[in-house]
Amino acid sequence: MAGGSSFLAFGRADRSFLARWFWTIDRPLLVMLFVLTGIGVIAVAAASPAAAHLYSDSTTRLAPLHFLKRQLFWVALGLPLMLAVSMLSRQQARRLALILFPLGMVALMLVPFLGVERNGATRWLLIGSFQLQPSEFLKPAFIVATAWLLAARFQDRTLPVIPVSAALLALILLLVIGQPDIGQAALFTAVWLVQASLAGLSLGIVFILLGVGGFGLFLAYMFQPHVRARLDAFLHGEGDTYQVDRALDCFRSGGLFGAGPGEGWAKFRLPEAHTDYIFSVIGEEFGALACLALALLYLAIVVRVLLQLLEEEEPFVLLAAAGLVAQFGGQAIINMCVNLALFPPKGMTLPLVSHGGSSFLAVAFSMGLLLAFTRRNRHLARSPYLRAAGAAA
Repeated sequence: MAGGSSFLAFGRADRSFLARWFWTIDRPLLVMLFVLTGIGVIAVAAASPAAAHLYSDSTTRLAPLHFLKRQLFWVALGLPLMLAVSMLSRQQARRLALILFPLGMVALMLVPFLGVERNGATRWLLIGSFQLQPSEFLKPAFIVATAWLLAARFQDRTLPVIPVSAALLALILLLVIGQPDIGQAALFTAVWLVQASLAGLSLGIVFILLGVGGFGLFLAYMFQPHVRARLDAFLHGEGDTYQVDRALDCFRSGGLFGAGPGEGWAKFRLPEAHTDYIFSVIGEEFGALACLALALLYLAIVVRVLLQLLEEEEPFVLLAAAGLVAQFGGQAIINMCVNLALFPPKGMTLPLVSHGGSSFLAVAFSMGLLLAFTRRNRHLARSPYLRAAGAAA
């Protein structure tokens, strides 16, 4: 190639913007995220006929691939968003998230007044025909804002940044639990505990906070009929266990190797086959081994980021990247465990795999931030120019 570079292959002497991005981005992580998105398209294609059948009625007949077409639209928006955010410098990425944080808080506060109800929960704002779930976009912004606050503790341990960040968390939990959305509340809390622990929160306080969280769950069980019904169904098999039973039917139908693409039958009785229960559809059509491979891919992404952070010296980047990957991995674990009846039923999507607008775009944004924060030059010893590029990133 003339000049030693092209869009697909950049020479190390290339000083273009894309070349600097290419040599500083974590390319294995980027490839795994693209693979995961591709798996999501295949999974939504498998789930789309069942979802279309479920949501069709006497007045509206959805095409079998209706949700696949929508997913391709969200992928066409989400992947460029992820790549664009990944091209930001660390300072620009942090600034963007800090700007979005107060906007996300305002949107979350508007949900009780302007939100639309779906399946007994009010979590969405309707913007035209698009249902925006503010909590999804608030998660990455909150993680970055918390990292920014807690990083100050590395400079001055007397700063009350842990109580301040805990107060922000408490406000978010109050709003999210009121929707009600216990799963999101648990995820916000778990990510904050990860970041606060890395910032020096003592183990004793962690256990106290876990006890407070357990007491909060007990109160939710006592005073939230929605929570009580789901926990009773999970613990005692009482009440409505239809979703869990149909999800397990899918795994039984698929066995080790699956019924084959398009050959699943149990998925047609599965609620939310294209979103919350897409892991069950994968189990039916592609088998338990495919589910295991998918779980290992999520694990590989988390491990890849953690290994990268072992060499990180900037406290903010350590806290932000650790929080973002904890959110990503935690959400995947919750979704897969719900599908396997290991957790109580919870409306939470499988990152980059489930069909979704808010959820897919929010995860794409989160992963763009993660890619931006983990950009580093792995060739510092080879090129003085690249040393400067790495510093600028």
